[in-house]
Amino acid sequence: MTTEAASSQQQQDQQQTPASPPLPARHTPQTPGLRASRFQDLLNSSLSHTLGKISWDNFATCYPTVAAQAPAVLRAVQKQMVERLGALCKKEFDSVLQSRNVVAKLNELESLVSEAEHRRDESGVVGAEAPIPPHMLPADQILAAHLAPHLAQQQSQLNAKLQTVQAHNAKLFDDIQKQRAEMQSLMSLLHKVFEDIDGANGQMDDVVDDLAEETRMVEAEMIKP
Repeated sequence: MTTEAASSQQQQDQQQTPASPPLPARHTPQTPGLRASRFQDLLNSSLSHTLGKISWDNFATCYPTVAAQAPAVLRAVQKQMVERLGALCKKEFDSVLQSRNVVAKLNELESLVSEAEHRRDESGVVGAEAPIPPHMLPADQILAAHLAPHLAQQQSQLNAKLQTVQAHNAKLFDDIQKQRAEMQSLMSLLHKVFEDIDGANGQMDDVVDDLAEETRMVEAEMIKP
C-alpha cells in the first residue's frame, strides 16, 4: 500500500513538473560566395599587413637592450604577441561577421546582382548601346540628378502657394464684382431719384408763378386806402 502511494505521488510530481524548453538550433555556417570570399580575403590580408608591422626588426628596435642580451626571449615574446593579437582580431572579425550576418547578406547581394544581369541579358535588345556608367556622365547631368529631388520639393511648395494665391485672388475678384453690382444699383436708384426731383421741380414752377401772382395782388389790395 505504501509502494503504490509513493508511485502515485511520483507520477503526480512528474505531471506537475514543466517540460524543459527545446534547445536552440545549432548554428550552421553558410558557404561564402564570391563577394563574401573576397571580403574575408580582404580582412585576412589587412590583418596580415597590420601584424607584419610588428616584425622582429621593429620589435628589436623598440627594445635594443633586451634584443642584444636576450634575443631568444624577445623573439618568443614578439611571436606570442603577434599570434595572440592575430587570434583576438580574427575572433572579433568572426563575431562581427556572425552578428551582422555579413556572409548571408553578401550572398543575397550576389544573387540579386546575378539575377539582375540575367534579366538584363534576356530583355535587352541585341546590339543595343550599353548605359553610360555614372562616373562617366558629364558634370551637368550629375548636378541635375542631385538637385532634382530638392527642386521637385521646392516646385511642389511653390505650386501649393500659387494655388493659394490664385484662390485668394478669385475670392477678391468675386467681392469686387459684387461691390460693383451694388454700386451700379445705387447709381441707378440715385438717377431715378434725381429724375423724380426734376419732375417735381417742373410741376412746382407753374404753382409758384400763380402763387406769386396772387401774393402780389393781395399786397396791392392791402396797400390801397
